[in-house]
Amino acid sequence: MAAKRALSRIFGVLVAAALPLLPAAPAEAAVSVVKIADTQLDATALYFVSYDGLVNNDSFQQSGIFSYAGYQYAAWYTADRSAVVARRVVGAGAWQTVALPHKLTVDDSHNVISMGVSTDDGRLHVAMDTHGNQVYYVESVAGLLSAPASHAWTSSAFGGVQRTLNGVDLGAITYPQFVVTPERKLQLSYRTGASGNGTNELAEYSGGSWRKLGKWSSATGSWTSGNGVTSTTRNMYLHGITYGPGGRLHSTFTWREGNSGVLCNAGGLANHETGYVYSDDRGRTWRNNAGTVVATTGGTPVAVSSPGTVVDPLGVDHALMNQESQAVDSAGQPHAVISYMPGRFTQCVTNYSAQRKQDGRTFFLSRAADGSWTKREVPVAPDSTQRTKLVFDRGDNAYLVMPYGRIVAATKASGWTDWKTVYSPDLNAFGEVDVDDSRLATDGVLSVMYQQASSGTTPSPIRVADFRLSLSATRL
Repeated sequence: MAAKRALSRIFGVLVAAALPLLPAAPAEAAVSVVKIADTQLDATALYFVSYDGLVNNDSFQQSGIFSYAGYQYAAWYTADRSAVVARRVVGAGAWQTVALPHKLTVDDSHNVISMGVSTDDGRLHVAMDTHGNQVYYVESVAGLLSAPASHAWTSSAFGGVQRTLNGVDLGAITYPQFVVTPERKLQLSYRTGASGNGTNELAEYSGGSWRKLGKWSSATGSWTSGNGVTSTTRNMYLHGITYGPGGRLHSTFTWREGNSGVLCNAGGLANHETGYVYSDDRGRTWRNNAGTVVATTGGTPVAVSSPGTVVDPLGVDHALMNQESQAVDSAGQPHAVISYMPGRFTQCVTNYSAQRKQDGRTFFLSRAADGSWTKREVPVAPDSTQRTKLVFDRGDNAYLVMPYGRIVAATKASGWTDWKTVYSPDLNAFGEVDVDDSRLATDGVLSVMYQQASSGTTPSPIRVADFRLSLSATRL
């Protein structure tokens, strides 16, 4: 067994026989997924493909659609490039739309719209149109989301576009993502710098004001690949940054090296490892998987050499995808979905896009209460270069919303081993989708925002499909 583990590390893949096995379920559980609605947000939404994605649906968007206080919110760019925010009563009624006073500046799918709510004053916050530039930021009047029936959904409910967070200059940023702390403070996660040479930072909103907390990941330090080449810069790509039910902030991630010479072939992707850190003080101090402090925000950041942070070793030559997805179960344990080219297909990716679409596979990483991690291959291939989203229902059954809207599920009772396709897509979705996990937590319905495939720059419909999720069990 030890020899198998050693070989799996050499080849950058885990041997299935070496993985810990969880006990089988005492009863056969059946997950049911039924599409109950499909509504249109915009018949002619902005459409162009860049970095193999759409600006209206990218995995790192985080809260491009979410629910709060009985209303559901969504955001996208229209055919004339205007940023639009919309709301509806959850599960009923027509969408109301407001065009914000901003138009997308470049054809770059990184420049998504992300939304967040500061629950202490009920404001909606919108960060958009940024990939290595100053953010375009808009906030609503107080109470717009906490007392929605008392506020008209009109342009007068929103302030003007700012290039700072109410005067707090973040500099040039990418991937803004909002999260809410257990104390109802709003935080913003973002990257400064660039791919292969960037750092993750946090800012926090409280009492109507923003302040920077500082950097918490490092771009520097030496890392040497199996071919003997050393890289001295990198960036940490987040699979997610999520507060669990116990108030712990979890983050799984992968590293992207700045020196492409670490690759066996220039056609690959210089991502490696799956790492994990957590914080019990709202992102000020970071601990490794064993609970040892390894970094502080604004002080010594998490580095590629930080001990105990790698939970799944994998070399750079398997086209490991960055920024896939993570979720936290009701017991406060994190789980992640990753995808790459397993070693049984190749030990050296030479054409990332073509090989990933043909032979890429999805894996489910799961942390147990004792801190051990288990990885299982999902027996449904993504058949795409794009990313999958992970969500849990209220019974901790796991759902992977794959490219094109395919839904694959596994039950908690099985230890998340009984993966099967529960919805075969009929959406004509382009690829990646965005999901409303906040609604799933409240009423057992999964809302999937997707844009239909088009060609060139021809606008296409953007829609929201609602799925009722349920679980039944029968005795064996």
